[in-house]
Amino acid sequence: MPLDASRNSLVLPMLGLLVEQPAHAYDLTTRLADRYRHLTVTRSTVTSLLKALERAGLVASRQPERVGNRPPRTAYELTDAGVADFRHKVEAGLRDSAAASMDFVLAVAYVGILPAAQAAALLDARADRLDRDLAVLSARPDGVAEAHMLEVAYWHTIVAAEVAWIRTLARRIRSHDIDWPDGRADGPGRTEA
Repeated sequence: MPLDASRNSLVLPMLGLLVEQPAHAYDLTTRLADRYRHLTVTRSTVTSLLKALERAGLVASRQPERVGNRPPRTAYELTDAGVADFRHKVEAGLRDSAAASMDFVLAVAYVGILPAAQAAALLDARADRLDRDLAVLSARPDGVAEAHMLEVAYWHTIVAAEVAWIRTLARRIRSHDIDWPDGRADGPGRTEA
C-alpha cells in the first residue's frame, strides 16, 4: 500500500467499520461522515483507499451487486491480514500517538478489538508516558513570568485531564465495568484471506 494511503486518517475507521459489516464505498462514506464529523470524508477518497487496501491484501472485494434500480456496487470485507493490520493500528494509536491527538481518539474508538488485559496495559503505559511529559511541563523556567507561560499551563491541564480519563478507562476495563468484546473480530465484515 502506498505510504500516503496507509497513513491516511480514514484508514483506521474504515477498517473498523468493515469489522462491523461489509460495505461499499458509498455506504462507508456515509457511515464515516455520520460517525466522524471531524474528519473530511469524500467518496472518491474512500474509493481510492479501498482500492489501495485491496492491493495491500487488507480487504477483499465481493462480486458487484445490484439493488433495485441502482448501479451495481462492489462491497468490501476485511481479510485476516486486514484484521491484523487494524489491531496493529489500534495498538500503535494507543501507545504512540501524541497527547490529545485525533490518532488517539480514533484508536480509543476501536479499542474493543483488543483483549481487555492488553487494552488496559496499553492505556496504563500511555498514562505513564504522559505523566512523565507532565513532569517536564510542570517545571517553569526561573525568571519567566506566569503570563508568558499560559500556553504551558493550558497544555498541562489538557494532558492531565487525558491521563485521568485514561486511568479511569483502564481501571473500568480491568474491573469488568465495561462489557468487553475481548478482541473478537468475527463480525459479518470478515473474510478468510
